[in-house]
Amino acid sequence: MLMLQESKKKLTVNDLAETFGVSRRTIFRDFNFLSDINVPVTWDEYSGYGVIEGYKIPPLMFNSRELATIMVGLNFVKSQIDKNLVDDAKGVELKIKNVLPDDLKEFMKSLDNRTVVDPFLHFGAEKKEGGNWYLVSSAISQSKSIEFTYHSKKDGSVTGRKIDPYLLVFYRDHWNVIGYSHKREAIRNFVLDRMENVKILDQNFKLEKEIDVEGLIFNSNESGEKIRVVLDKSAERPFKANLPTKIFKETGVDSKKIKVEFNFENLDYINEWLLQFGDKVEVQSPKELIQKRKALLKTMLKNL
Repeated sequence: MLMLQESKKKLTVNDLAETFGVSRRTIFRDFNFLSDINVPVTWDEYSGYGVIEGYKIPPLMFNSRELATIMVGLNFVKSQIDKNLVDDAKGVELKIKNVLPDDLKEFMKSLDNRTVVDPFLHFGAEKKEGGNWYLVSSAISQSKSIEFTYHSKKDGSVTGRKIDPYLLVFYRDHWNVIGYSHKREAIRNFVLDRMENVKILDQNFKLEKEIDVEGLIFNSNESGEKIRVVLDKSAERPFKANLPTKIFKETGVDSKKIKVEFNFENLDYINEWLLQFGDKVEVQSPKELIQKRKALLKTMLKNL
């Protein structure tokens, strides 16, 4: 079906039989089936088979395992806090269901009702507008610069920005775009829901070298404070899975503890983040983070 739709010329039975390694008789049976499901197949004795111009055949020929994979992905997206992303996922799901045969439609429906990804986000978080990720992704795909107004969370300032967008990153509750800031003349990260009046410029940018995705996300060993903590092994898995940066050094202390080192710029954020592990984490350095940790705990005790 896809070959008939995408081919610039009509195809003969011999062409199709050779492509798929089947007999001419099988191809004729397939064409009879396409006619039965009302696909507008055309035929010309001199040029072969095609479909009516303008007819779009949805490329949805999934088996049950592929559908299960799609449903896990869609349910993950629907569990997120970004309202636009949730609505888009529901639209994709509706379109898929609309063209599936009844047996696969029932299979997909049963998975949708009984496959829950990230239940605390799915049921416990209010959905919010997450910024125009689609517009930014379009700029990235075309290698075009963008302009926007940015609201800084740090000092509340509102400034005009121009960047070459390199990468879109979705964390648990928000989108980020990482790119080259013309104002700072350096790589910077921007939160999409703080960007307004986003415009794609008629100005292409050219990458001097291939993008290091991991390096852009984690900014490995290049900036931020070097942080060293001792961690109980009982908390190792959730710590590593959710740490918002990359561990660059890990050493064993004893059978129950490990020492990990990583870089992070925002000490206030990482200080609050570490609290979720209670006494299973001991901060060894830097001194500023230790002081922030003590001050935060002192404030919490006052509020009891």
